[in-house]
Amino acid sequence: MDADGEEGDRCICQLDVEEEEEEEEEEEEEEEEEEEEEEEEEEEEEEKEEEEEEEEEKEEEEEEEEEEEEEEEEEEEEEEEEEEEEEKEEKEEEEEEEEEEEEEEEEEEEEEEEEEEYEEEEEVLSTHQL
Repeated sequence: MDADGEEGDRCICQLDVEEEEEEEEEEEEEEEEEEEEEEEEEEEEEEKEEEEEEEEEKEEEEEEEEEEEEEEEEEEEEEEEEEEEEEKEEKEEEEEEEEEEEEEEEEEEEEEEEEEEYEEEEEVLSTHQL
């Protein structure tokens, strides 16, 4: 060191430079770490979003399936009701036909009876006239 203390200044400057360099390195490392953390967070968020989208899609699919099942059930019920209605109508028609046939038979029987009675009366009348 000389009388002015220049050498000493040089040492202090060198220390300052080294400290600054260390601080800069630390700051750079911190920045890199922060960037990495941010990237990780972004990736996590993206993954979460993807998972949420997948869940939504699943839910939509399930809803669609449920709707389809409900529609199928409704259609089946309607078909069953229609079939039952048709069967009922057919039965009613058959019953009506049977009733009509019975009525016709009864009318025929009555007519026959009336004819027999008429014939008997005619016979009685004709025997009386003789």
